[in-house]
Amino acid sequence: MSDDPHRAPGSTTPAPAPETDLQPDKPHSARVWNYWLGGRDNFPADQELGDLVAAGYPQIPELARASRAFQRRAVRHLAADAGVRQFLDVGTGLPAVDSTHEVAQSAAPGSRVVYVDNDPLVLTHARALLTSAPGGTTDYVHADLTDHAAVLEAASRTLDLSQPVALLLLSTLGHITAEAAAELVPAYTRRLAPGSHLVLCDTLATPQTLRAQEAYAEGDTEPYLVRQPDEITACAAGMELLEPGFVPIDRWRPDGSDGVPVDQWGFVAVRR
Repeated sequence: MSDDPHRAPGSTTPAPAPETDLQPDKPHSARVWNYWLGGRDNFPADQELGDLVAAGYPQIPELARASRAFQRRAVRHLAADAGVRQFLDVGTGLPAVDSTHEVAQSAAPGSRVVYVDNDPLVLTHARALLTSAPGGTTDYVHADLTDHAAVLEAASRTLDLSQPVALLLLSTLGHITAEAAAELVPAYTRRLAPGSHLVLCDTLATPQTLRAQEAYAEGDTEPYLVRQPDEITACAAGMELLEPGFVPIDRWRPDGSDGVPVDQWGFVAVRR
């Protein structure tokens, strides 16, 4: 963990921003997700693709909201009950209400949070919106999630990797193949200290989600691949799943849930 005198507690010190071309006429994965969440950081092209996918798969906005709610519950549990004070949110996407640092620092004000994304658009928003609470630290790393060595090296400027860290990979691994994910995630977790946790969720392959995958691919944006259950749980190799295990994310320690479970499943696992 860095002792950089220029990084004061509560500060946000993101990497230098690449040039950002918003390309408003081309749909963008982070903005489409933002649209499904009911956000305002999107353009008509994003809304058009979002509506196209939702027309064939009406559950997608609910799934997006469930992913954010799962994140809130998992982070709250880790900060409030498990004593975790360091969080590494990889593939964070556009900032949203109840982002990881807001939830963690509301439970444990001294929490240190590092966000990672390789998208200049996300970095532009991060500079403005990812402001830490007093007493904690929030940082942003501009890096590709597939380069785990570079991500962890950069994150170690803010996080002490000899102490437990919660690694979050939420609704993001579909941007790489299942085989690559099953190798990549353990490459991260092997570098983390005992007591570290993995929070992960992804979309199951069903006839409906496979059609949504095809519709999404029509948008000339980065593809998103849905998964078989064992392809998701393979990412937890060498770790112990916390109760209730691998379940639909709206069934993971819910505040209250009814109706049909969403097609995105996930877990929280711990490295002993």
